[in-house]
Amino acid sequence: MSTLVCFHAHPDDECIGTGGTIARASAEGHRVVLVVATNGDHGEIPADMPAGKTLVEVRQAETLKSAETLGVHRVVWLGYEDSGMTGWEQNSRPGAFCNAALDEAALKLADVLREENADVLTTYDWHGGYGHPDHIMVHKVGHRAAELFPAVRVLEGTMNRDQMRRGIEAARAAGFLPEGEGFNPDGPMDDGNPMGTLESEINYKVDVVSFVSQKRAAMKCHASQLSDSSFFLAMDDDTFARQFGNEWFIDPKSDAPMRDGWIFE
Repeated sequence: MSTLVCFHAHPDDECIGTGGTIARASAEGHRVVLVVATNGDHGEIPADMPAGKTLVEVRQAETLKSAETLGVHRVVWLGYEDSGMTGWEQNSRPGAFCNAALDEAALKLADVLREENADVLTTYDWHGGYGHPDHIMVHKVGHRAAELFPAVRVLEGTMNRDQMRRGIEAARAAGFLPEGEGFNPDGPMDDGNPMGTLESEINYKVDVVSFVSQKRAAMKCHASQLSDSSFFLAMDDDTFARQFGNEWFIDPKSDAPMRDGWIFE
């Protein structure tokens, strides 16, 4: 069996981006390690925040519950502060992940890769899917860590822009997203680029339909950030399966067209 290390920026990213892949890998008997770069301290503060608890404590507990739901064997926190969106004052804080020394952060991740003798590392595409500074840093740190531990194969998790466009249209047609609401995946995101990646630039379409119930349950673990009325969780089961039944990866060493595949091939 193999070892998969999934590197994510914030608490809750693990289930949204790779929840199905994690659950499938674990179910097949592979070892799965989740590495989270930041503590999520700039997320939404819930109205029902438990007394005496900080947002960091709440989000870390949610992540551990999500990880258990998905079958993760180990969770590692790199301990950086959430950088916030582009232009937020948090961008300038010394402890923000976007300001971390690249080699320092990469060495922390490489140590995990080496300890686990990792076979596959998932990061994000070149602009982190939608331009968030921490997501962009995950891409950079992930690739640098792979240079320090070259035995690992790197795959870049991304969002299929074409599929997302179709999904938004379907959500509107089903009444989950009123006309005029939502977003345009082809429009400028946080860094001025469109969201995700075109199908023509994606290498792997990974089938996780059998694991969408676990993925949805993991999302629900992040109750402080994802309410039942959120776009993700308001869908009925069939719609959710259609929208989240595949996960998408770029192989930076391949120029092959997109195909149905699996990360351990």
